[in-house]
Amino acid sequence: MDVQTLLRDARTIWGDQKLTLSEILIRLNVSIGDLARIARNSDKDRASFTEEDLKRELGNIIFSTIRWCDDLGFSPVACVEKAKECQERFAAQNPNR
Repeated sequence: MDVQTLLRDARTIWGDQKLTLSEILIRLNVSIGDLARIARNSDKDRASFTEEDLKRELGNIIFSTIRWCDDLGFSPVACVEKAKECQERFAAQNPNR
C-alpha cells in the first residue's frame, strides 16, 4: 500500500472537497480526544476501549493526514520527508531526551 493509493482511497471515501486548516484541526482533535480517553484509562472507559480501538485511532490520524496534506496543497510524501529530516536533526542535537 503506497501513499498515492491511500490518497485515492481517501478521495473515494470522502470525495474531492478540500478542508481548510481550521476544519482539519477540528477533526484531528476528535481523534486526539479519543486517544486521550484511552490513555486516561478511567474506570468508566476501561471496559469499552481495546487495543483495536487504539490501532483504529492511530490509523485514523495517519489515513486522514494523508488527505489533509493534499487538501492544503502539499504532497503527503514531501511532508513526511520534511518531518523525518527535522526529527533526525532534533534527535542528533538532543541526545538526552
